[in-house]
Amino acid sequence: MIEVKNKEELKRMRAAGKVTAAVLKQMTELVKPGISTWELDQAAEKTIRSFGATPLFLGYYEFPGSICASVNEEVVHGIPKKDRILKSGDIISIDTGARLDGFCSDAAITLGVGKVSEEAQQLMDVTRKSLYKAIGQIKPGRRLGDAQHAVETFAMQHNMGVVRDYCGHGIGRNMHEEPSIPNFGKPGTGPVLEEGMTLAIEPMLTAGSYKVRELDDGWTVVTLDGSYAAHFEHTIAVTANGSEILTAFE
Repeated sequence: MIEVKNKEELKRMRAAGKVTAAVLKQMTELVKPGISTWELDQAAEKTIRSFGATPLFLGYYEFPGSICASVNEEVVHGIPKKDRILKSGDIISIDTGARLDGFCSDAAITLGVGKVSEEAQQLMDVTRKSLYKAIGQIKPGRRLGDAQHAVETFAMQHNMGVVRDYCGHGIGRNMHEEPSIPNFGKPGTGPVLEEGMTLAIEPMLTAGSYKVRELDDGWTVVTLDGSYAAHFEHTIAVTANGSEILTAFE
């Protein structure tokens, strides 16, 4: 069952969303050649706690970081490390979340490090735009499959792989709630959207094959063919007239 939030609950989710938004904005300022993914993680945790919030990811099934830091061919769930030093030409997907006053927010961004290739830039641009294509489909009375289809069709128009093994999700008191939100689907299918639903929509696209595998660390997911991957995500509330991005920072 998809939980519908009331006005007070949405107010709390907005507050949690502002925390995650602040972290992602901070990451856009910190990511540069020479910084380690561990340093990014430490900065993110400090920011989250400065709001009186707690890092949503830290300790989740024993995950060791406040962010997932996934570099180049890493799709999601990359573990922050002191010896993972970013260099010019890399791209890094940073996924993070916060819990504040009993409610959660979750969002992700992919950033280029220094000067990146045209292929890498296009991958990031298409992935980001596919997220907003999906958000444009979110409004009461529409079907969730409309948003899923929007991601898939836009990605395929640009010859990007659509990761199928991982997906978006409902969010609220818990990070993962109903429904599951794959980045592919048929329009006119899936749950009917209602005002007060809160969703984490997160396209994960690759510059090659959509096939992925998990590394031996039990967390990091990489593309099977070694192609670069990008990941963008926002926490969204369905409103009377459409949708509200709760983790917006641009």
